[in-house]
Amino acid sequence: MPTEAPPAAPQTFEFQAEIKQLLDIVIHSLYTEKEIFVRELVSNASDALEKLRHLQITEKEIFDDRLDLEINLTTDDKAKTLTIQDFGIGMTRAELVENLGTIAHSGSKAFLKALSENAQKSAGLIGQFGVGFYAAFMAAKSVKVYTHSWRAAEPGQLWTSEGAGSYAIEEAPGQRRGAKIVIELKDDCSEFSQEWRIKEILERYSAFVSFPINLNGKRINTVQALWLRGKNEIKEEEYTEFYKFQSHAYDEPRLRLHFSADAPLAINALLFVPKENTEKLGLARTEPAVALYCRKVLIDAHPKDLLPEWLRFLRGVVDSEDLPLNISRQTMQDRSLIEKLNKVITKRFLKFLEEEAKSRPEAYAEFYREFDVFIKEGAALDYTHKDQLTKLLRYESSLTDTGKTTSLADYVSRMTGDQKEIYYLIGPSRVAIESGPYLEGFKARKLEVLFCYQSVDEYVMNNVREFDGKKLVAADHADTKLSDLAQPAEGALGAEETTKLVAWLKETLGERVSDVKASDRLVDSPVLALNSDKSMSPHLRRMMKAMHKDGADTPLRVNLEINPRHAVIKRLAETSASAPEKAKLVAEQLLDNALISAGLLDDTTQMVQRLYKLLETV
Repeated sequence: MPTEAPPAAPQTFEFQAEIKQLLDIVIHSLYTEKEIFVRELVSNASDALEKLRHLQITEKEIFDDRLDLEINLTTDDKAKTLTIQDFGIGMTRAELVENLGTIAHSGSKAFLKALSENAQKSAGLIGQFGVGFYAAFMAAKSVKVYTHSWRAAEPGQLWTSEGAGSYAIEEAPGQRRGAKIVIELKDDCSEFSQEWRIKEILERYSAFVSFPINLNGKRINTVQALWLRGKNEIKEEEYTEFYKFQSHAYDEPRLRLHFSADAPLAINALLFVPKENTEKLGLARTEPAVALYCRKVLIDAHPKDLLPEWLRFLRGVVDSEDLPLNISRQTMQDRSLIEKLNKVITKRFLKFLEEEAKSRPEAYAEFYREFDVFIKEGAALDYTHKDQLTKLLRYESSLTDTGKTTSLADYVSRMTGDQKEIYYLIGPSRVAIESGPYLEGFKARKLEVLFCYQSVDEYVMNNVREFDGKKLVAADHADTKLSDLAQPAEGALGAEETTKLVAWLKETLGERVSDVKASDRLVDSPVLALNSDKSMSPHLRRMMKAMHKDGADTPLRVNLEINPRHAVIKRLAETSASAPEKAKLVAEQLLDNALISAGLLDDTTQMVQRLYKLLETV
């Protein structure tokens, strides 16, 4: 090792005015969490090691060239100190003055200029101007930087400051290459001299730094940043291990998307779909958990705007080198960049789901059964990606077997004749829908009907509204029209009898019905009730009543349709003339039966009493 010249006397310097201003801002204003200084210093150490690694390729002579490229942290809770050492490029005396005391390389002048020009963007600057070193003074009584440049001829140096207004530099013989920062902590920041506290910070923010990070001699970052490696280089068990580590999970992921993009932003992403939907299990609403990184340094573990709300079930990592980071590296202030990230990642994930649905339909069906509510939420609310999301919707239908689903595209492909609408029915189960009266007319005309079982489905259908130019129409709504269907004339009430019965029912049922007419839908059932209120569906009415909302108790009026071919209706026509009081009981009972099928009968007390009266006449 070269013999160093006798050390020069310490020399004191005044911080430039801009540095003093910068220190005041960083210490008192910009950082929201003091722990951030650890991440900033580790990030700087990683940068110094990266520069040294490149120099090893181009330079023949490098001081202390056998040192491992690593970062070492040491805590001393008795002395209340934290030491961070790297074996990177180090600094000369002139570089210490340039980088830590003046505006030349620290970027502080540009930083302060940006602050003054646009206060709203003041948080988006540290990654651009490299002033993160000064964060140490949030927690430090004093900071000492022991350093030796990679240039062998340069002596070791010691930079010292209390962050008040000046700093001192003196020669320090015997230094290893790189930089060793010794932070004497303030009394109220002594927690950062505790090993457990620093370990917690490193695991949260610096777990994927490229170089080994050792805390008191123990390696901290043992999991690699898989998202930056090629997919062909990674084994399945590595993906699983990474998922469990990053997501704090115990199961294996259901689906995985690993991709990179260069435009419009440089992005490397590794996304996972968990095995189970925890919201479905009745647990709390899932919080966003795709972490945002910049060059393997954590920016935000739970960024709320990185992905749309309906993708909150995803886990994983997004890393972009194009991010301007704020002083605390915690929140993104450049909305246009966040929006670009959101757009690119969302479109890529939707494309991935489309490919899964096409190439692995069974796997997609399993995913959809578990996470369908998120896809439906997106289809109803995310107008930017509405078309892609609608293609991913799946429902059972009158033409599928129980448990099998169909897409809207497949439904449309099966449409025949002059059908211009996609029909759906909402009910608690397939059995309930198939046993009700609303499907009869559609089955008789060989029209497919989608079956919707979830409370969110009505909201989805009302917001999606159409697919491939075909309107989505509720099969049980009064406005839904069906083509004429040839019906056998024998055995049915005649036109005059039907007209007479319809008029009698209108008068008898009074304000309980908006209209009564002979049905073109019914085949096997005697009656059905159709909702005549376009703004208040049966399902919405039930929800509003459950929440005690105003308007839920508005008197209900429906359209009643009768089947002139059904034995009950024919008998009612006879009884209305011969025994009108008994016929009235039957008419009211038929209406209540229809309301039950429609999910519109709230109180069955009167119906039960009426049944007793009817039984007395048997």
